[in-house]
Amino acid sequence: MAEQPAPVAPGATARREVPHADWARAVEAARDEGYRFFDWLTAVDETDAPEDPGLDVVCHLLDGSTPGRLRGVLLRTRVPEGTPLASLTPVFRGAAWHERETHEMFGLQFDGFDDGSGLGMRPLLLPDGFEGTPLRKSFVLAARASKPWPGAKEPGESEHTRAPGRRRVQAPGVPGPDWGPR
Repeated sequence: MAEQPAPVAPGATARREVPHADWARAVEAARDEGYRFFDWLTAVDETDAPEDPGLDVVCHLLDGSTPGRLRGVLLRTRVPEGTPLASLTPVFRGAAWHERETHEMFGLQFDGFDDGSGLGMRPLLLPDGFEGTPLRKSFVLAARASKPWPGAKEPGESEHTRAPGRRRVQAPGVPGPDWGPR
């Protein structure tokens, strides 16, 4: 018998860990419990986690059936590197934009994706020809690879031995350091 989720007080957000194999079924079950408003979906790169590395996919749903009170549920699953995840588009059509963004920014594949266009997974935010997944920890920023970083954040990170001096700027209305009795 399936375990019944604990009741959530109005205005609260429940959190549920879901095995990636049960992702779409768990979201559908939450919808059937009354969480009928798809709010957002994204991923978090946890590929450097010491145990169980992968991408955490997070989905937030809301129940607004009580006027003036929202209940939320946050579903999270860990998807191993290179493993596709079931698409939520059959459950919530509004998940299509979020899944396209997550695919483009993190490289996660969604099985069964259908936004009704027949075009499948395609670029959403990045320019044509862009290579890489910019929200992954392994993504190298082009600006840092093509030229030295001008800020010298760490010792030895720049060819400058010391940063140039800065003129002190006084905020409006704040007296200078000579103000007041001595």
